[in-house]
Amino acid sequence: MRYILTGLAAVAVAGCMEAEMPDAGEGRAAYDANCAMCHGAGGKGDGALAQDLSVAPVDLTRLTRDNGGAFPVNRVLSYIDGYKRKAPEAVEMPEFGLLLEGPSVPVATGEGVFTPTPRPLAALLAYLESIQE
Repeated sequence: MRYILTGLAAVAVAGCMEAEMPDAGEGRAAYDANCAMCHGAGGKGDGALAQDLSVAPVDLTRLTRDNGGAFPVNRVLSYIDGYKRKAPEAVEMPEFGLLLEGPSVPVATGEGVFTPTPRPLAALLAYLESIQE
């Protein structure tokens, strides 16, 4: 049984490996629709709704700098999908379910590991990485 499950997992990953990776331009549309209202057009945390929030939105252009010079892929993915957050009542940022739908693409998550990730979420990740200062 274990060999069957391992084989099925390998087929699933291989199937998404053929998909073309999204670029930052595709991710910009997801950002504009889901993030800009709080994080601002440039990702600095200065969106139109920022002053109405009890916790200031993060400056998304500093993620790499604040992580010792490496873009924190796993942390960003986990935060956006809601997996690695405090209790929902302690965080004003919603989970983005629509970014978790669609065909998967392989996202490099470190040490040669590729994780199947919904394409819209991978596109947003590409955009966030592109705006790092």
